Amino acid sequence: MSEERIPKRSEVAKENTWALEDIYPTDEAWEAALEELKKYPERIVSYKGRLGESADTLLEYLKICDDISVAVDSIANYAQRRSDEDTAVAKYQGYVGQMMNVFVAINAAGSFETPELISIPDEKLECFYKENSGLELYRRHLTRIRVKKEHILSEAEERLLAMTGEMGNSADNIYSMFADADLKFEDATDKDGKKHQVTHGSYIPLVKDADRELRKSAFTSMYKGYGNFRNTCAATLNAQMKALEFYSKARNYGSALESALSANEVPVEVYHNLIQAVHDNMNYMYDYVALRKKLLGVDELHYYDLYTPIVSDFKMTVTFEEAKETVLKALAPMGEDYLAILREGFENRWIDVYENENKTSGAYSAGARVHPFVLLNHKDTLDCMFTLAHEMGHAIHSYLSNKTQPVVYSDYVIFVAEVASTCNEALLMQYLLAHTDDKKEKAYLINYFLEQFRTTLYRQTMFAEFELKCSEICAAGQSLTADELCEIYGELNKLYFGDGVVLDEDIKMEWARIPHFYYDFYVYQYATGYSAAIALSQRILKEGAPAVKDYIEGFLCGGCSADPITLLKNAGVDMSTTKPVTDALAMFGDLIKQMEELNS
Repeated sequence: MSEERIPKRSEVAKENTWALEDIYPTDEAWEAALEELKKYPERIVSYKGRLGESADTLLEYLKICDDISVAVDSIANYAQRRSDEDTAVAKYQGYVGQMMNVFVAINAAGSFETPELISIPDEKLECFYKENSGLELYRRHLTRIRVKKEHILSEAEERLLAMTGEMGNSADNIYSMFADADLKFEDATDKDGKKHQVTHGSYIPLVKDADRELRKSAFTSMYKGYGNFRNTCAATLNAQMKALEFYSKARNYGSALESALSANEVPVEVYHNLIQAVHDNMNYMYDYVALRKKLLGVDELHYYDLYTPIVSDFKMTVTFEEAKETVLKALAPMGEDYLAILREGFENRWIDVYENENKTSGAYSAGARVHPFVLLNHKDTLDCMFTLAHEMGHAIHSYLSNKTQPVVYSDYVIFVAEVASTCNEALLMQYLLAHTDDKKEKAYLINYFLEQFRTTLYRQTMFAEFELKCSEICAAGQSLTADELCEIYGELNKLYFGDGVVLDEDIKMEWARIPHFYYDFYVYQYATGYSAAIALSQRILKEGAPAVKDYIEGFLCGGCSADPITLLKNAGVDMSTTKPVTDALAMFGDLIKQMEELNS
C-alpha cells in the first residue's frame, strides 16, 4: 500500500477490511436488533424480588441474562467496529451512544440482582440445585457472586457508595484532563539546533533517536513539564490512593490490593511473589545495563539512553503477506487445529489491515461471538509482524473460549488476557532466531526481545512496587507528597537499574507521567502475563503435542470456567509460585549472553 497518501475508507480494498456483515448484514438489521434489546429492561425488572422464590424462576432469569449477553455482544461489536473504521462518520458515533444508553438501562434494571442472589440462604440454594439440574451450570457463577457476601453492604449503604462513584473517579478524570489536555512541554533541540515538538506521542520516538543531544533534551523537557506541577500531580495521585483505601475499607477488605485482585480471583501472594522474584534476579538487569553502555560506547549511561536501539544498522521490511506467512510457520508447533483457526482468520476477513483516514489508531482484537475482529494499522515493519501475531493470539483465545464455553463462562478475565498474545510473540521470536545465520539480523532480533523483557517484566514490576508502596503509605494514614513520591521512585530506579545508570534527577518525576497508576493495581498483570507466556512457549517448544494439548484445552478453551491461576496450572504454569518469573528472567540472562557473543 502506498505511503504517499492515506486512503479514504471507501478506497480500501474489500479483502483488507473486516467482515462486519458477519454480525449484521445491514445497518437496518443492527437497528432492529437494538429495538429488540430495548425490551429487556422491562423483562428484567419483572424478576425483582423473585430470584429466591424457586429454582425455575432463578434459572429463567439466568438464561435471560445469557440472552442479553449474546445480544449485547453483537450490538456492541457492530457499532464500535463501524465507529472505529472511520471515526468521522457521525452515524456510527450515534450508534455507540444509542447502545450505551440501552446498556445503562439494562444495568439499572438489574441492580437488584446481586443483593437478592446473596440473600438466598445456602440451604435453600442447595435445594434449588437438586430441584432443577439446569442450575448446576451456573453454580460457579453464583458462587463467585455469593463469595462477596461479606463485602456487600446494606441497601442504604450500597446506595451511598453508588452515589460516590463519580467522586471516586475524580482523580483519574483530573489526571487525564491535566496530562492529555492542559500539560504542554518545551521543544527539544537536536545537535544541529533544530527544534522538535515534545508531546506524549512524540516522546518515545525522540528518546529512541540516534542523536543523544536530542534524547537528553526531550527527556529534560518531559520531566521539567511534569516537575512544574509536581505538587498538583502528587495531590492527584494521593487522592486516587485515598479513594482506593476508602472503598477497600468500606467493603471490608484487608487492603486496597486485596480488593483490586479479588475481582479476578487472584491471591495477593501472586503480586508479592512477582516483586520478590524480580528482586532475586536483579543481576540480569545490571548485566543488561552494562551491555547497553558498552554497545552504545558512552562513558556514562543515562535514562535517556535506555530506549535508543543498540542495534541500529539493520532494518527489516515485512509486507503483510510475508507477515502472515511467517506467523503461520512460527506457530506450527501449536498444531494443525490451531493453524486452521489462524488461516480462517487470515482468509475470511477477520482483520482490518491498513490505515485509512480517521481510522482508530493502534491495534486490538475484539472477541465477538460470531468470530473475532482484529484492527491493525499495518506498516511493513518487524514490529507490525509481531503485532499481527499478538492480536491473533488474543483472537484465537477469544474464539476458542466462545466456541467451547457456555455464555456465562465464555469471557476470560484480564489477569490472563495477555498470555495467549504474548505466547504467540515468543514463538515467533524463537522461530526467527532459529532461522537466521546473519549475525546482524540475529542481534537485531535479540535486541527487540531484550527490550520486551526490560519494559514488560522489569519496568512493569517496578511500577507495581511503586503503586504498592504508595498504597501502604495511605493505609497507614499518611498522605503522599511530591518529595516523598520522588524519593520512593528514585530509590526504586536505583534498585532496578543499579549503579550502571546515572540516577538523573529528572527521572524521579517519571511517576507523574504514568497513567496506569490510576488503573487500580493493573500493571502487575503485564509482568505476570509475560512470564506465563514465556513459560508456556518454552514448554510447547520442548514437549510438543502434550504441552499444546494442555495449553489449548486447559487454558485457551477455559474462558472463566475456573479461576485464572487454576487455568494456567492446567496449561502447565503455576503462577502461585515464583518459578515462571524466575525462569523467564533466566531466559533474559541467556539472551544477554548471546548478544555479548554476537558483539565480541
